[in-house]
Amino acid sequence: MFSVVIPGRPCLTDIAVLDAQPNGQATKFTFTIPAQPAFNHLVVFLLPGTVLPPDTAAAIYLQSPNAKPGPNGPEFKFLGAIGNEKPSAIFKVGSGQPRRTEAQEEDEMLDEDTTRPLEAPNSQYVLGISIEPAQNVAQQMAALEASRAQTQSAQPSSSTDLVRMTPQAKQITTKTLAQRIIGNAFNFLASFAESNPNKQGEEVVPLKSFRDWWTKFERRIEMDPSFLERDEQV
Repeated sequence: MFSVVIPGRPCLTDIAVLDAQPNGQATKFTFTIPAQPAFNHLVVFLLPGTVLPPDTAAAIYLQSPNAKPGPNGPEFKFLGAIGNEKPSAIFKVGSGQPRRTEAQEEDEMLDEDTTRPLEAPNSQYVLGISIEPAQNVAQQMAALEASRAQTQSAQPSSSTDLVRMTPQAKQITTKTLAQRIIGNAFNFLASFAESNPNKQGEEVVPLKSFRDWWTKFERRIEMDPSFLERDEQV
């Protein structure tokens, strides 16, 4: 169903299935990736002919060789998602990086830097792919975007940057940003909710509606990067 490309390496197709539903539909997969030679980006994509179940998306997670231990083993970091309407995506390995456009990510892939500390020669990354309800993935995407916005706002600007000065500026917490992004998504997606024919009393939102919200949200961020920091944002 999926494949992975790392610049300078052969295409990865050796996928392991971890979980499947009673109907036999696999839902969780992993790729094991040697940490050496060093890399900063990877591409995850759906293989031709692959179609995800309706109202689902493929959430992408990464476990680094130095991942913090958790109650169920080393932690996986959420990177993003792909779906039927966006069957591939470029992800940057590492944390605390400002948001880049896909074109910028593609350019940087051709110039991999070696500034990151080298992992042990035999260490490995584990890339996890989980087919999840689109609404769950949308919440994770919103929280990820909030974290990126918080990181970006904390970075000092250069003297040539255009800075919008606001009176009595106040610090916005990551939790507040996440709540505002999720609220923005909920308000937009609520109008597209439909009754689930398979479960009475439950509503579902088409994945296309989430993609439409995401496009609109990114466009607004580009036009007004600070709108989430204002109390009157909608």
